Amino acid sequence: MATFEKELRQKGFKTIAGVDEAGRGPLAGPVVAAACILPENYQLAGLNDSKKLTKKLRKSLYEHLIQDVDVCFSVAIVDAKTIDEINILQASLLAMKNAVEALEKSADYILIDGTHAFKTQTSYECLVKGDSRSISIAAASIIAKELRDEKMLEMHESYPEYHFDEHKGYGTAKHIAALKKHGPTPIHRKSFAPIKALIN
Repeated sequence: MATFEKELRQKGFKTIAGVDEAGRGPLAGPVVAAACILPENYQLAGLNDSKKLTKKLRKSLYEHLIQDVDVCFSVAIVDAKTIDEINILQASLLAMKNAVEALEKSADYILIDGTHAFKTQTSYECLVKGDSRSISIAAASIIAKELRDEKMLEMHESYPEYHFDEHKGYGTAKHIAALKKHGPTPIHRKSFAPIKALIN
């Protein structure tokens, strides 16, 4: 799992940041990115792609990561309005760029989950399925996912009729039914096809 980081350290890189986002697919809410620099030879049992973890294990790993003083991390949030203005891909890249730039330590190499990179002067590499191949990206994916879920629980309090606590903004049957009944909220992504169809 940590082979990318190990090889990069052998090449002389010291502060390797993994970066990932959560929330590209939902119809509502923000996209949240996290960047994470782990100490050398960092080990945390169960650390893996956030999508492969049980809710309970992911929460436990998240708590470990954010409370560990040796783990350097930051997060960035791009809201639905901006997603509609610049599109979800650009919003995801913006969130990842902002997360990396907000790190307390300056990264000398960036491992980016996916196939697209944001503009940066720092050396970087894009990794497809990076969250199951790089320990730094896996840590970032867990932090991003948990923080986004927390945001959607807050949104649920403002808009309980949409059941954001259950689906976190994804296009489930229950969410679509609520949309048809109540119409979109300010946190819905109006450029996304199901919302666009309802507005039109």
